[in-house]
Amino acid sequence: MRFATKTQIALQQLRTLLDEGAPRHCVLAAGYGVDNAFRQALSDMGLAYAVGVTSAVVVWPPGVLPLPPKRYSGMGRPLVVPRRTATLQPISLKAMAMSLPQEAFQTIAWRESTNTLLRERFAPVRVRHAGGNVGKARLRPEQWLLIEWPVNDKEPSKYFLSTLPPADTPISELVSVVHQRWRIERDYQDLKQDFGLGHHEGRGWRGFHHHAALSIAAYGFLMAERLVADKPVGGKKLHRTPGACPSRALRPPRKPCARSATWRPRSRVCASG
Repeated sequence: MRFATKTQIALQQLRTLLDEGAPRHCVLAAGYGVDNAFRQALSDMGLAYAVGVTSAVVVWPPGVLPLPPKRYSGMGRPLVVPRRTATLQPISLKAMAMSLPQEAFQTIAWRESTNTLLRERFAPVRVRHAGGNVGKARLRPEQWLLIEWPVNDKEPSKYFLSTLPPADTPISELVSVVHQRWRIERDYQDLKQDFGLGHHEGRGWRGFHHHAALSIAAYGFLMAERLVADKPVGGKKLHRTPGACPSRALRPPRKPCARSATWRPRSRVCASG
């Protein structure tokens, strides 16, 4: 086995899924988004993405384009790097956000939690990635920049780049897609805590593979049951509380343990990550 970065591993997993016939859904990611090569690889595979990035990422603002590359002189390789001047420069996402008027931000709700409706201020902008602070890149196509700026904060809290088509995608759809990451994280948390994915005690790949497969199968079964929750479970119909974990709603009452309550230390090796 050879060393591979997380983005390389993720791209290989995506290629494997596509080779097996998986549908080309939008790819969601957090820290991976700052890797320009990762985003470009997704586009090369024909996958749309909605990824979190940092405020230091540099873009060309709407309506601002660099000058075309210098004319080819006939010697060496043709130049492809867009030209910049003292007055024609890309800006960081933070500078972009701070330059927007307050009217550019809209309050959008995306999910109902257990206590309240989750809503925040967002601004969508069409930008072009500038390829980094040194401009070593060709001119990129336009994509969405979604800025999340809480009302009581002095500056934006989150930035997202997305290639979701088309260019007139409603802001509510953009917000809904980027916040689907919460659902993925919640699913993984439920798998680890409620279905024992993180309780594997072993060192072999085969044992962990079997353990993970059974945990995921159990979770998939209960999620399917949750989607058809009109049928009685335990003599009662299920009524989902917004934001509540479906696995907890389906879990039977816990029986008291007949063993001694005396705690004994146990060694644990967690191989799930």
